[in-house]
Amino acid sequence: MESSPIVIEADELVKNYGSFQAVRCVNFQVYQGEVFGLLGPNGAGKTTTMEMIEGLRKPDGGRAIVAGYDTQKDLAKVKEVIGVQLQSTSLFELLTVEEIMRMYASFYPNSVPIQPLLADMTLTDKRKGRVKHLSGGQKQRLAIGLALLNDPKVIFLDEPTTGLDPTARRTLWDIILKLKERGKTIVLSTHYMEEAHVLCDRICLMDQGKVVALDTPRNLVRSLQSDSAIEFRLPELDEVKKESVLAELHEVREVKGIDVRKDVFVLYTDKLQDSLIDLIEKSAGGKLEFTDLQTRTATLEDVFISMTGRSLNEE
Repeated sequence: MESSPIVIEADELVKNYGSFQAVRCVNFQVYQGEVFGLLGPNGAGKTTTMEMIEGLRKPDGGRAIVAGYDTQKDLAKVKEVIGVQLQSTSLFELLTVEEIMRMYASFYPNSVPIQPLLADMTLTDKRKGRVKHLSGGQKQRLAIGLALLNDPKVIFLDEPTTGLDPTARRTLWDIILKLKERGKTIVLSTHYMEEAHVLCDRICLMDQGKVVALDTPRNLVRSLQSDSAIEFRLPELDEVKKESVLAELHEVREVKGIDVRKDVFVLYTDKLQDSLIDLIEKSAGGKLEFTDLQTRTATLEDVFISMTGRSLNEE
């Protein structure tokens, strides 16, 4: 991707609300044809960052360039080359799907044909139905369809699958991947770790208004220097016992790191079998009495916790 042209530049972006700094000197570049993910918990600054790049919100510092246009100096040009699906889209509930598509198409000097776009969004059979009768997933697909009417170079999707059931979420994933196949550049914000891993070529991890890491999903997980995780619970530990347990766990063979969240312990290792055998031997010796033991591969959630001490799902 890095050999592709740069389509978006976020340069030292800052946004303040009174004394609260929502976005703190955010820097990144997005390349043509990639799906670029902004991943972080609610309140991390993802939406505010996207709105500054879209030209919907004026930065208090820094600048954003989209397809060569400065969002503050050339906003009209920026609007011509982007499509935006907002986190919450208010639609005219009494219009039919086809009517609202035609209305939005009339806003542009040039727009793509509506019927093929409805087919791409799997909404052909709903074209005569009123918006108010659509499911949550269908409304999200309609919102994305409306963002594509001007055939944009860059598409912004802000938490597109929040609140959707797993089937509707997967349908949207398929649509996003098809847009990528057509060469569209997509900026996607999400707090779903699996979604970011499946869809994104690169991920910008954000927390408390700052970029904490930026790389491919694989490289971010590799930064843990551990392929696997052993997770279990040790309920009802006081602080003294917890310190004793941690000392014991640091002696487990091949363990490279330990995270503790309340009564949940996660051990990171490259040699899962060796670590697991040693852990079980310690348990059999009566030193540890754990529950809910499971093994898994390391994830982006682990990376985020390692870097911030917080979960992606924490407010």
